[in-house]
Amino acid sequence: MDGASSLWSSVNSGIVLSVLAVALNLLWQSLQGLHLQDIFGRYARRHARRFAAIVDPYLTVTLAEYDGGRMRRSQAYKEAQAYLQRATRDARGGVRHLKAEPATKENDDRLVVSMGDNEEVADEFKGATVWWLAYSAPPREENSPFYWGKAARAERRFYRLFFLERDRDLVLGEYLPHVRREGRAAMVKERQRKLFTNISGDSWDADGFYCDSVWSHVLFEHPKTFATLAMDPTKKREIMDDLDAFKNGKDYYKRVGKAWKRGYLLYGPPGTGKSTMIAAMANHLDYDVYDIELTSVRTNTDLRKLFIETTSKSIIVIEDIDCSLDLTGKRKKKKKKNKDEEENNQNNKDGEKKDDEEEKDDDKSGGSKVTLSGVLNFIDGLWSACGGERIIVFTTNHVEKLDPALIRRGRMDRHIEMSYCCLEAFKFLAKIYLDVDAHPLFDDVAALLREVDMTPADVAENLTPKAPGEDADSCLATLVDALRKAKEDALAKKAAKGKRKEAAADDDSDDDDEE
Repeated sequence: MDGASSLWSSVNSGIVLSVLAVALNLLWQSLQGLHLQDIFGRYARRHARRFAAIVDPYLTVTLAEYDGGRMRRSQAYKEAQAYLQRATRDARGGVRHLKAEPATKENDDRLVVSMGDNEEVADEFKGATVWWLAYSAPPREENSPFYWGKAARAERRFYRLFFLERDRDLVLGEYLPHVRREGRAAMVKERQRKLFTNISGDSWDADGFYCDSVWSHVLFEHPKTFATLAMDPTKKREIMDDLDAFKNGKDYYKRVGKAWKRGYLLYGPPGTGKSTMIAAMANHLDYDVYDIELTSVRTNTDLRKLFIETTSKSIIVIEDIDCSLDLTGKRKKKKKKNKDEEENNQNNKDGEKKDDEEEKDDDKSGGSKVTLSGVLNFIDGLWSACGGERIIVFTTNHVEKLDPALIRRGRMDRHIEMSYCCLEAFKFLAKIYLDVDAHPLFDDVAALLREVDMTPADVAENLTPKAPGEDADSCLATLVDALRKAKEDALAKKAAKGKRKEAAADDDSDDDDEE
């Protein structure tokens, strides 16, 4: 009996142990599902941060030179850089290693200084002291095989702001907005307008170093203004009023839901002042100028990148757009192909083969692949709304060659014809070049200008004194002679053209007689 009881007890103990083992296993699996390591990790990090706050009571804010996608230089970084120039120049700032660049203003011999890497400067604001640290980091791609044999990309630069935790609300709520406002004011004060041109090919300069911008620039110092622009005064005033309305139209464009930009098409014969009109516009508005060479832009994506890296308060120019790229060529080919299909199926097949061969040749040539669609999106697509206060200007000598979609209202909002010299423009040029308001030869010039087309550039050249002793009399006489010669040449061309028509008519009549 005792043996049976002992056996039964052993069995019960085994069952209890088995149940406990199963229960413990289930409990362990449940605890694993709770990710205990994460819970304990968060708990440990939380207490570590509290301990670190006791040891190091400083908070930091980092400003990177480029935003996440590196598509545009951070405006906040530029404002902080401009703000810190004052503190950097101050001997009390304690900056020992400086970087110096020439001042941007004309005839300014000063140097603009900024902090070198790993330098720190202190600043005070409403009783709180903060510290700014400048540092850089190597590019992520510097070890990539793609860059083997070329200089590494430009370093990524940062500003890091240190401040006490007790000043958190003051720094984030008041100090950083103060830095941005003061930085913008300093940038406006030191601003020198620039003339930009796009960099062709890869972003590598002549020395093999990576350039972090798709633009290069020089100072914009063109002297032309509307005050010295030869044009009908009424038309000139209309253009100036239109520019002023655009510059002051931020609220209007926002109210009507349009991007703050405007397109101008300048068209007319060569020498009628299209380029000088752009310079006058830039000087009137105090804007930068971005001159785009379309043949150096490889793809539509590169064209968008160019636009993204332009700044507000700028004029974006594409001169002689009818000569830059064959933006309407494919449409013309398509129309020609459809016409061939109607006339002759066999000729159509030959034409298709020829078009295919031409397209293959274009692909092999490695030239620009910018399309009409890409240019249209550049002007008024979604990407054109990135930023504001931009004017887009196209110039052309042959407006009839441009695709109607390219110059319709909404893209090129205002069409300005730059025509031949008129009487009012001549009087203006005579006043500017010779300082005369009236002269006996004015009547002769006026009569000839009604019969002869001469550009303002040619008129100005004839009115320019070219030797000592030349005055208004001699210069105006030279202009009259040039206009008379131009009239004789025009009459001779007209007579020659009439003779060619008569000869062609005689040939046609002879052919009819033979038939």
